[in-house]
Amino acid sequence: MDGRRIAIGGPRQRTILALLLLSPDSVVSVDAMVEAVWQGVPPATARTQVAICIAGLRKIFRAEGCGDELIATVHPGYQFNTRGHRIDLPAFQRLAQEAEQAAGQRHTAEAAELYERALGLWRGPVLEGVTGRPVEDEAGRLEEVRLACYEAAVELQLALGRHLDVIGTLTAVVREHPLRERARQSLMLAQYRAGRRAEAMETFREGRRQFIDELGLEPGTPLIQLHDAILRDDPALSLPDAPAPEPLEEAAPPPPAADTRPTPSFLPPNVPAFTGRGAETALLDRLVEGRSEEQPPGIGLITGVAGVGKTGLAVHWAHRASGHFPDGRLYVDLCGHDETHEPTSAADVLSRFLRALGVPSEQIPADTGERTELYRSMLADRRVLVVLDNARTVGQIHPLLPGTGQCCVIVTSREPMEQLLLRYGAVRVQLGVLPPAEAVELLNRIVPEDRIAADPEQAERLAELCDRLPLALRIAAARLASKAHWSVRHLVARLADERRRLDELSQGESQVRAGFALSYRYLAPDAAQLYRRLALLAAPDVTVWTAAALVDAHPFEAERLLEHLVDVQLLEVTGTDGTGQLRFRMQNLLRLFAAERARQEETEEDRAASLDRALRGYLTVAERAHRQEYGGDYSLIHGSTPRYPVDEPLLDELTATPLEWFEAERLSLIAAVDQAAGLGMDELAWDLAGCASVLFETRDYLEDWQYCCERALAATRAAGNLRGEAATLESLGGSWIRSRHVTEATDLLSQALAKFEQAGEDHGRGLALRSLAVLDRTQGDLSSAAVRLKEAVELFRAAGDLSSEAHVLGYLAQGELDLGRPEEALVYAEGAVAVAERVGETRGTAQALYRLGRALLALGRFEEAERRLHAVVRIVTAKEDLLGTVYARLGLGETLLRRGLAAEAHAELLEGLDVARRAGNMVAEGRIGAALGRAARTLGRSGEARDRLTRAADLFRTAGAKRDLELAEEELAAP
Repeated sequence: MDGRRIAIGGPRQRTILALLLLSPDSVVSVDAMVEAVWQGVPPATARTQVAICIAGLRKIFRAEGCGDELIATVHPGYQFNTRGHRIDLPAFQRLAQEAEQAAGQRHTAEAAELYERALGLWRGPVLEGVTGRPVEDEAGRLEEVRLACYEAAVELQLALGRHLDVIGTLTAVVREHPLRERARQSLMLAQYRAGRRAEAMETFREGRRQFIDELGLEPGTPLIQLHDAILRDDPALSLPDAPAPEPLEEAAPPPPAADTRPTPSFLPPNVPAFTGRGAETALLDRLVEGRSEEQPPGIGLITGVAGVGKTGLAVHWAHRASGHFPDGRLYVDLCGHDETHEPTSAADVLSRFLRALGVPSEQIPADTGERTELYRSMLADRRVLVVLDNARTVGQIHPLLPGTGQCCVIVTSREPMEQLLLRYGAVRVQLGVLPPAEAVELLNRIVPEDRIAADPEQAERLAELCDRLPLALRIAAARLASKAHWSVRHLVARLADERRRLDELSQGESQVRAGFALSYRYLAPDAAQLYRRLALLAAPDVTVWTAAALVDAHPFEAERLLEHLVDVQLLEVTGTDGTGQLRFRMQNLLRLFAAERARQEETEEDRAASLDRALRGYLTVAERAHRQEYGGDYSLIHGSTPRYPVDEPLLDELTATPLEWFEAERLSLIAAVDQAAGLGMDELAWDLAGCASVLFETRDYLEDWQYCCERALAATRAAGNLRGEAATLESLGGSWIRSRHVTEATDLLSQALAKFEQAGEDHGRGLALRSLAVLDRTQGDLSSAAVRLKEAVELFRAAGDLSSEAHVLGYLAQGELDLGRPEEALVYAEGAVAVAERVGETRGTAQALYRLGRALLALGRFEEAERRLHAVVRIVTAKEDLLGTVYARLGLGETLLRRGLAAEAHAELLEGLDVARRAGNMVAEGRIGAALGRAARTLGRSGEARDRLTRAADLFRTAGAKRDLELAEEELAAP
């Protein structure tokens, strides 16, 4: 990443990642992953292990700053999302395809350069070291594709007279792949042209021997013919004259000399410093392939947001393809989105076009229909390109469409124009913002003196601040070019201020704000209102229910408005989340413009009410999702914020898989807590942070957990909100327990307990006591832990908090096990399971079953213990609970060890160790490591045993886990 290598875990992780990367933006099923990893003989836990590998990959990429959306859960498997990232393979395929097209059009130098860029993306054997039949098969196919591209590239180099440049690498390729006739043929030709005739003959003889020895065949006809031509010094082998450049394919022959009809060319000048758009250009190139009179005209529809470069692409491609249209290139700006001009009528355009095609003014009919008929008649035997820029409606352009398939039309518009696609089979080119590298390249082409290249980090930042929108990039680059004393960093600092950004990019004739205003001007009032209000919310993206809350409308109505905003290019769909909901995103510059319109067109009261509904909507769904995950309203207390009424069927749909909803909305929830805290909505902030803690704890998002708690804590303290402050301190203390910061956790939880007592909040007091008991046990104070747990269990029973009651009973069972009293532990554990099973199959149930499995293990009831622990693995894996998975595998490993299955136990514990390291929990890693040490000792591997136990002791010492450290040191001291 950014030139850094990222270490990926074991072979299973590498195989699964390879499958995802080979099918970017496509779903790879879990079954396909299982087959690739285990090749037909998967274990019973295969699907579970795949989920663990995916969770590990997400954690690795998250640590590298890639975000959580990189690998999405999409039924029936997972999808690698490339948005904002680059994978070399698609880039290689695109460049190779462009090179092949350029070669076919006899653009030899361009094709050679494209092949060189494509092959430059290879850094060694593809997927080297990754196993699995599908991956290995694909690696073989890709290597064949690479060699074919190399051979094609060499042939182009030879055509350009660069035979001396290719001999060295080509010799190595032929040596490595002696049976590739095409490569050997190129080497012979290069050697001959370099004056090495004898070497060329030896290359042939060596190849002929290998063909006969290995295949029992003579070389192919082309190789033999080249051999014979070299022997007789055939003049045809000399370097041909450089081919004349030709546009696209072969241009049409000039018209007969007798044809004196005018050849109009209305195209504006080509776009300076045009950058990128290779895939889009290739799509438009299809319009000129195999055209005939019987076909309808080829139509290309270029759509996209204002400033994305629709006109630039249309004009650039029109110049590129002009050789295909020797009878004329017509262009008109239809002013479909123009603040100073009314849309140009078809009648006016037809009059202009007809005059250009040679019709005298007095012969042009007055009726628009008759003008259309005459226009099509004039084009019937001509090959003409028509560019209709800035169209607003299909009706505006329909009369301007030729009637013959030898003509082509390029239409640019901000509208979707489905009728063009349905009725005429138009090729739609949806323009998005430029990829990061191309955005920086555009800046570099405009700004002189390598100022962009001299500061690549700030150049990338500048491109992002411009949303990688070509118009904004050109404006920014022009400002830098005109101000030689400005550094890139200086302009970045000016644009970083959101209050000034649109002003900075709206100076002179080209104005980003003006372009957005034209799209906004034509919105219906209800769509304009939603567009403005979307900018009020700090969330990175939204779904239908959030939009519905912003405008206080039914979800169906909100969906209609969202889709309309997508159609007019003011929103984009980023994909479907884990709950099946479409997610909609607004580019930053469009969001800034929407916020401006909101401030100017809506009252402060209306803006506040809209935002209040949306933030309360987050709380409504988060509370329901937390309740679904816990089996009831357990393990937290709530504030007094009124919930926003989300449509009940939709609410059920959203929270059917609660952790998936939390995962999909994670960044939005963090933003909502932050925004609510900043607005002084302390009750909402602490309540929402508490609801979201189930995600942060289960998926190990400790930094997110602590950030939300700290923001909510600041808000509650500023408001003098004692109960909210106590609840937030308790949650924050829990996050510090999870990250093994004992001193900080103890201080926070002690404060929480005191404030709960001051507020008279018994349920909260039970939560704080439970967390303090966890700390007591970690530090080896089992007596204090038991006292606190017994007080907490009574408080939970009084509050009806079944989940917390089961959790505390499980901890009491663990305490008895620590004291060597398994019979007493079994009583508590069975009580915990009985309470938990009243709630349902939740994470709390998994914890209770784990304690029961431990008690059964201590009593020597191994088969029962193993059965219970397998149930734990199933539950925690389904919830992607990394820490739960570690402890479940620890229990299974120790059970297998007690049964005398040391090798199986060692393998199970190694799986758990891998998960523990990804989870980043030192105590869990230490406990797994200590168990591995015991397994190694049983297997007679004394060196490994000591190393494992020493490492475990170091981890316990660092984490402050006193009792675990004592046990590890006792085992190290044992003979």
